[in-house]
Amino acid sequence: MGKVIFYEDRNFQGRNYECINDCSDISSYLSRVGSIRVESGCFMVYERNSFMGNQFFLRRGEYHDMQRMMSMGMMFDSIRSCRMIPPYRGSFRMRIYERDNFGGQMYELMDDCENIMDRFRMSDCQSCHVMDGHWLMHEQPHYRGRMIYFRPGEYRSFRDMGYSNMRFMSMRRITDMC
Repeated sequence: MGKVIFYEDRNFQGRNYECINDCSDISSYLSRVGSIRVESGCFMVYERNSFMGNQFFLRRGEYHDMQRMMSMGMMFDSIRSCRMIPPYRGSFRMRIYERDNFGGQMYELMDDCENIMDRFRMSDCQSCHVMDGHWLMHEQPHYRGRMIYFRPGEYRSFRDMGYSNMRFMSMRRITDMC
């Protein structure tokens, strides 16, 4: 499966907390996260407890200085929870809709889409249904900007999920990244 180690200080110093599953409250183990080592698998980290707030995707590797990374575009200043992304080797399928509650134009994806405007002439995506696989949606084309992790399920309203000011413009499958 996966394993991530959170450290209070930069360069893997200070107290640490090892995690092999989801953790809804890292702050109950550490006062802050200064560095992260992902030994195996992939994880999403969240700025708030209970998998809320801005998210950032981490794959296997070393992240020496989270304060520096966060100031360079992670869009948040703390890490409070994490979710393990399970390995998946099957097919990928997702339907995206331009309006809430699966309204408006619908398009089906089975591969990455770096720009929904160019590919589908779709200016906005407000709901989706992930049938197969795990996906990352980005607010800017070419997989840039803030991102949101979607696992299989129905997502009727991104606005109701707290993403009312985001427009999703690109989507990618989480495949051999983990």
